[in-house]
Amino acid sequence: MANKTKTIMPQTNTPEKRRGKNLKDDKIFKAFFSRKGNEGYLIDFLKGLLKIDIEKIKIKEEVNLEQLKPEEKGGRLDLQATLNNGIIVNIELQMENEHNIEKRTAYYSSKVLARETKRGTDYKDIDQVIMINILNYELLGFDEYISKTAIVLDKHRDYEVMKNLQWYFIELQKFRKSHPDMNEKVNQWLALMDDNDREAIQMAEKKNPTIKKAREEITYLTGDAAVQRLQDLREKWEMDSISRLNYATEQGKKEGIKEGKKEGEKQKQKEIAKKMLDKGMEIENIIELTGLTKEEIDKL
Repeated sequence: MANKTKTIMPQTNTPEKRRGKNLKDDKIFKAFFSRKGNEGYLIDFLKGLLKIDIEKIKIKEEVNLEQLKPEEKGGRLDLQATLNNGIIVNIELQMENEHNIEKRTAYYSSKVLARETKRGTDYKDIDQVIMINILNYELLGFDEYISKTAIVLDKHRDYEVMKNLQWYFIELQKFRKSHPDMNEKVNQWLALMDDNDREAIQMAEKKNPTIKKAREEITYLTGDAAVQRLQDLREKWEMDSISRLNYATEQGKKEGIKEGKKEGEKQKQKEIAKKMLDKGMEIENIIELTGLTKEEIDKL
């Protein structure tokens, strides 16, 4: 019996499959926390996570959803803010395990440091950078759902040598299983972000009135025309990408199933490379991560 290649069909736009109704959607996340007047919500969340006093915060930029280029519709939106003490915080959501979060975090943290350090800056004046990764999967082989890194000496593990760079990994799947203490502010916010346990959210709202106001704002935001527009553009981008992959696979069937799969995978790697180029990644890094040649990337 001849092998049949399964065509990937895009998801329909029905309410139960429609995404973007909570903070686990990066568009909603950034639009909510970066909206003018909503600074108090991000301050409340970061106070709970970082355990530091924050009087004010400056969002790098409000997300302008309509100005994204077509090739960015499928990319991620990260959120960057500067705290009153000069600490720079960068937050990114990753809902699916693409097995690259550690390398991504290392790369982007160096980019943030370089971008925020003006020429002539004294090294001692470089601000602290905190990278926060909120993951919808399990990453580390430990029970804790919030993990913070520290760079220490090999033979003196109690001595931290690079205090101006920290990474946080927040694993929502572990959070759901942990029966978290809802008296803790960070858990209140994680319950709202995860949007998986109604009782936990109700408890968070009772403990923290800011959570209740935030949920009402999120409900309003999901009906915002600009946010809805970007969601439509993202879904169109995904459908176009799937169509391109299906086309490559169908073309490959004419030359044999094996060649078809190879071409489909090659096309997928080219799509990934395009996004990397748009993000400003070095060509050497793109070659290493995608397996494409320099000539193939130059053609993109």
